[in-house]
Amino acid sequence: MAVDALGREHSPFDGVPRIVSLVPSLTELICDLGLADRLVGRTGFCVHPREVLRHVPKVGGTKDVKLDVVLKLAPTHLIADIDENRREAVEAIMEFVPHVVVVHPQTVDDNLGLYALLGGIFRREAEAARLAAQFSAARGELAAVAARLPREAVLYPIWREPWMTVRRDTYIAAMLAAAGWDTLPADAPQRFPQFAWDAPWLTYVARVLLPSEPYAFTDRDMADVAALAQRPVHRIDGEMVSWYGSRAVAGLRYLAQLRQQRR
Repeated sequence: MAVDALGREHSPFDGVPRIVSLVPSLTELICDLGLADRLVGRTGFCVHPREVLRHVPKVGGTKDVKLDVVLKLAPTHLIADIDENRREAVEAIMEFVPHVVVVHPQTVDDNLGLYALLGGIFRREAEAARLAAQFSAARGELAAVAARLPREAVLYPIWREPWMTVRRDTYIAAMLAAAGWDTLPADAPQRFPQFAWDAPWLTYVARVLLPSEPYAFTDRDMADVAALAQRPVHRIDGEMVSWYGSRAVAGLRYLAQLRQQRR
């Protein structure tokens, strides 16, 4: 019996599943578990693997799911995330989808539980074990790199107008911490706090990592941030840092390479 982030128990499914995924990284994971042909719905932001998903119907966005479209697809399972999707939408879907699986990865090693959860529900234990082995190897490679380099405090903006960043109890911050990059601020009331460029804690920032998503920062943004921060600013692939699931394997290796380049 598998247990999701809401404490709901899920038994291994014996029939032919019809899966709707509301999270891009989970959609990719479903495909990598060998379940691409069981995916009947996804959001417009679910774009990997591109060729596989080309013909899978869209159900709206992660924040504006079209409930009527989901209903017509008659899924047996819907997969959602506490941070990515709106609670009211997921609760409404629970009224007509038999199995709603909700996840909430916050640490790097939560990926192992995620593989086991979905692998167990959909009877893809062998595929989940393969991913777990790849993840553990990549995790070890990054740990070896991080151990050789001094830790640094970094700023990781995720939005502009208002400027926003991440708190340390987020998955993004955990991935960066695994590479030896500790995000600031160290604490904040919100998990994705707004900040001002005159905040006292910014004096401790060694460098700014400007991601490709969720905000699509441009070259002009990069120049603005460099002027505001008065620190080195580096572009970073946001998918490699924020996408959990199977992408975490490539993400860990990406961070190992990036950390060595930016020492």
